[in-house]
This record gives sequence, structure tokens and C-alpha cells, in this order.
Amino acid sequence: MPIKIPNGLPAAEMLLNENIFVMNEIRAESQDIRPLKIVLLNLMPTKIVTETQFSRLLGNTPLQVELTLLTMSSHESKNTSKEHMIAFYKTFDEIKDESFDGMIVTGAPVEHYDYEKVDYWQELCTIFDWAKERVHSTVFICWGAQASLYHYYGVEKLMLDQKLSGVYTHTVVDKKSMLVRGFDDLFFAPHSRHSGIDEDKVYATKELKVLAKSDKAGIYLIKSTDNSQVFITGHSEYDWDTLKKEYERDKLAGLNPNIPENYFPDNDDTKQPIVSWRAHANLLFYNWLNYFVYQSTPYDLSQLKK
Repeated sequence: MPIKIPNGLPAAEMLLNENIFVMNEIRAESQDIRPLKIVLLNLMPTKIVTETQFSRLLGNTPLQVELTLLTMSSHESKNTSKEHMIAFYKTFDEIKDESFDGMIVTGAPVEHYDYEKVDYWQELCTIFDWAKERVHSTVFICWGAQASLYHYYGVEKLMLDQKLSGVYTHTVVDKKSMLVRGFDDLFFAPHSRHSGIDEDKVYATKELKVLAKSDKAGIYLIKSTDNSQVFITGHSEYDWDTLKKEYERDKLAGLNPNIPENYFPDNDDTKQPIVSWRAHANLLFYNWLNYFVYQSTPYDLSQLKK
């Protein structure tokens, strides 16, 4: 089934070239189907790249999805044109009276700041609180996962001695959860971050369940016991060259970064990276949409109000 995205969104052409079924707003309005309403809170600086990554994952399922793009009104994007933001994004004030089947909160390059020092922190907390009432199930990615774990459960962020960058092997630790249905015992996922989480606090929080972890990268996949929240500490949505571009950017900035681990063949950054996480990424979001959203969300979203 298709993903319904705003008319003219740059992601549409890219996804069509990949044979992913995309439906524009005009065509969708002629169908007698209630699509799953998903809102993407895009905190990444590369807005168009991130839009495309998540549209690709959401469009690769049998379910029809209607995607709404959300931005922070308290922060101005410096890497995406104002024309694009005005044309395709909404602010919280514009959607706060709506309800959604699902939400995705992306990562953000603000790990070095205390949460309260991030310029949009108060607005983000308001959205987190709103999501508890108005969203059936939410996925939080990387810094989004760290920030939400801190907001909801008091899980502290821990700075790493050096940046964790690469593609790491993970194991499933709770095979009974539908979120990891079909996962191999070992699977791969990219990570790119300067911080982690207090894992002892996660394990001690009875409302949280760890589903997958990595010996090198730590806890990877967490869910709330009621399935309304999913926390992913890595970046399963990344394109084949995202880590490469980040590495080259850091080199140009004189940061002397380490080569991303388990990414370039023979650890040679002149060779094309190997993609080993795409199947896992698609299955993870397929399972979330199917089991945590579609199978349990009310047909009448007004019933989500508490």
C-alpha cells in the first residue's frame, strides 16, 4: 500500500525511483480508506534527507499511511530553506487539537547540551506530554530516545569518551515481543552518537522492557509495557552513505574522527560502504506499524483523548 505525503515533497520522486508506492494528497482523497495518521517530528538538520528515509520505511508496508511533517516553532532550521519548511511542515499549534495513530521523533545533533539548555526543550516537553494523550504509539530515535527517556522516566544521559560511530551487531533479548517478530538472533544497525543512557536505570524501571542490545553499542531497543512508546538508540533509518557523509564532514571540520566501525570494507574509507542493516530496518518499522499501531489503534481517533 502507498504512503500519502504532501504534494510536491522532494521525497516523492526519490521513492518512486525506488519503486516505492507513493500517493499524493489529491489521489488519496478519492479513496474510501482511513489511512494511519503518522506525524514525523523532524529534529534533524538535514530535513529532506530525513523525510525521505522515514517515508521509505513507512511506505514499505501493506498499510496506507498519511504522513504529517512537524517542526519546532521555537527553533529555526538553518540547513533547509524557509520555502520548504513553509510548504511542507506544520507547527505544534497547528496540530495540537488532532490525534494520531503514530508519531516518530527523530534524533538531533544537540547531545553536548544539557536538555534544559536546548533552545526548544520546553516546546519538546509539551509535545511529549501531548503525545501521551493524543498519539497511540510513538517511536523515539537516538537523541529523541534519550530525551524522552529522561522526560518520562528520569533516565540520565551519559557522555561517551569518544563518538560511537559504525554498524554494530545486536542480539534480541526478548523474542516474545511482536516488535522483534521475524528478527534474526543477530542483526545489524548503525549508531552515530556522542552519548548513551543510564542502562541500570532502564533495567530498574518496571514500565520499560529491553528488547535488543549490543555488546559494543549497549541497549538498542526498548519499549514501554503498554506498547505506546518505542525507544531506538541507533539509526536504522540511515541511508547507505549517511555515516560516510558524517565522517567526511567531521574530517573537513578538523575533528580527526575515527573511521566508522564495521562499515567500510577492510576498514578502508576509499571503498564503498557495505549495507547490512536495511532488512532489519524495514522489518522493525513494519512490525511497529502493524502490531503497535494498526492492530490496536481505535478507528475513531477521538477515542484517544483521556
